[in-house]
Amino acid sequence: MTMDMWNKVWRRKPLHNVRESVLARHLKAIQLVPIGVGSTIGAGVYVLVGTVAREKVGPALPLSFLIAGIAAALSALCYAELASRCPSAGSAYHYAYTCVGEGLAWVIGWALILEYTVGGSTVARGISPNLAIFFGGTDHLPQWLIRRELWGIVVDPCAGILVLLVTVLLCVGIRESAAVQAFMTCANVLVLLFIIGAGGYTGFKTGWQGYNTDGGYLPYGANGILAGAATLFFAYIGFDTVASTAEEVVNPQVDLPLGIALSLFVCSTLYMVVSFVIVGIVPYNMMDVDTPMSTAFASNGMPWAMYIVTAGAVAALSTTLMGSLLPQPRILMAMARDGLLPKFFSRVNKTTKVPVNGTLISGLAASIMAFSMDVDQLAGMVSVGTLLAFTIVGVSTLILRYASPTDVSARNASPPTALPPSTQPLLATGGATPAMAAPKPTLVSMIARRNYFTPVFSLLSESSINSLPGFLQNIEDPDSDLEDDHREDRDGNSPFVNRDSTQEQLLPASPSSDSEQPTSEMTREEARRWAAALGIGSVIIGVILFSLAVSFSIPKYLQWAVAGFGGLGILGGLAVLGLIEQDEGRNKFGAQGGFQCPWVPVLPVASVLINVYLLVNLGGGTWMRVGIWLTLGVLLYATYGISHSSLSREQAREVRRSLSQSQSQNHRSTSQHVSSAPVPISHV
Repeated sequence: MTMDMWNKVWRRKPLHNVRESVLARHLKAIQLVPIGVGSTIGAGVYVLVGTVAREKVGPALPLSFLIAGIAAALSALCYAELASRCPSAGSAYHYAYTCVGEGLAWVIGWALILEYTVGGSTVARGISPNLAIFFGGTDHLPQWLIRRELWGIVVDPCAGILVLLVTVLLCVGIRESAAVQAFMTCANVLVLLFIIGAGGYTGFKTGWQGYNTDGGYLPYGANGILAGAATLFFAYIGFDTVASTAEEVVNPQVDLPLGIALSLFVCSTLYMVVSFVIVGIVPYNMMDVDTPMSTAFASNGMPWAMYIVTAGAVAALSTTLMGSLLPQPRILMAMARDGLLPKFFSRVNKTTKVPVNGTLISGLAASIMAFSMDVDQLAGMVSVGTLLAFTIVGVSTLILRYASPTDVSARNASPPTALPPSTQPLLATGGATPAMAAPKPTLVSMIARRNYFTPVFSLLSESSINSLPGFLQNIEDPDSDLEDDHREDRDGNSPFVNRDSTQEQLLPASPSSDSEQPTSEMTREEARRWAAALGIGSVIIGVILFSLAVSFSIPKYLQWAVAGFGGLGILGGLAVLGLIEQDEGRNKFGAQGGFQCPWVPVLPVASVLINVYLLVNLGGGTWMRVGIWLTLGVLLYATYGISHSSLSREQAREVRRSLSQSQSQNHRSTSQHVSSAPVPISHV
């Protein structure tokens, strides 16, 4: 990979490049809660309760739900800050683009496209068996809805039709879609409340026999609770759907964090209370792993409750289906607006204010998959996109706090200055922007010409500046007698300087090899950003090593060594981030007055650790299938997205504008020189 392509992969999108939303802003917090709850509480809770209780946890199932809810809340708090700061339909894709880089943002967006398509198809396939219960069995369904085998493929017409109906509903408008989802979510919640009420009555009547088993409350021990929490974590996936509706929210800074928080709180409360009741009325070792709730009531003389539970499952599946199909066209729209996908996906219907092209295409793809494919084997792929998104959201929160991208409006920036003639041939080839024209020094030359390590490790706290020995105080003094304009130029904080975040990296740029001050000292801000990058990088590497070490069976000495290095990386990175001050630019980045994630950096690091651990443990088969999809995405990005990116077009326009201004100034200079030349005597 060439250096030019590497810079393009890691370029970041300035917030002033985010267009004003053309979607209808109709949603408030009261409407976001049903969207989040409906997308989160699927039919999984009707199945996971029996599976996890019988095989992993026992009567302590509510504790596993509590731990899983706390783990999900870590990601939710990071989502809440980024969603209020950067309200965009792209959700995690948009956060990665503005905080990390274009290449990783593409990977996140591409993985989410797969997640929502496969997730919607999987949910649709689960609706028809539940509907068949109301008709007296699968054989009693209408002939045109019955599953049958065609050419060796088990087709499900009911699933395909349901996906098309939901797609049409989503095309009508976000307000109408939210109203229908709120109705279905209320039906699902009422069924869960019935389970709690009827189950509680049964429990008090029978003496809560499920808690009087021989194994006690913790038959599988503390390890069983943690193992159950790792499985139940996926029951909380879905609240990120709220963030994807950011451009349709009336007040994103208030409504988005509130909607995410309330959704997660409602889901956690319902999960814990339902699990407490179910494991109390039926011993965990006697629960049916497929239909735990209906069989629990049937074994206590209430077989008619099966129909109510089934109605709740159908409502839950329907809301989850809508929650799977709702975000995908908005991510497609965000990627198309950035030029990474064709503009076809960015078109919004003028009447309904819905990205109708993306909705129809994604709905048709999900319908075909639900109709013609057995997607059970692909179900694990749904979790990859979500966990990748959760991971990058945690990393983006750290970057926003400690190495915040610059958010300077292009409209307020001064016009670009003329370029020296020596840079014109390089720019004419499109090889670099004005900021990149200078040759970049090698790592050895940077270390030789500049003492980076002393300021990085001695500036962990600004309060330690004055206590450093004289020979270590090689940091620029902000109270020195330097002129204000010179200091602003060195720090890059002048209000008249246009610092484009597409070129700004996590680390400050080094001086060119022909610098007039080869021994110039680092500013305090440069040293702080170097320390921040060191801390964030150490945390990421440590998390990966630690997760790999504890997840695979390798020789004990090697496992302890890798886990030890990983743990030291995590703790060392946390120590660095905890000692340095946070970036002042975070207060100027994005929308003001939004939610701020607490306990930074510990909370985002814990979120990243949990999500990476779960990613590593998804299994080799899942990663092989996801790897094929991601490989196709990388090829598409390399052949189309990287060259059609809106940042590439802006870069080219900037180059042409600079060249035009340079040529114009050269022409004026030549004209003035000719006009001022002495007139020959022979012409007099």
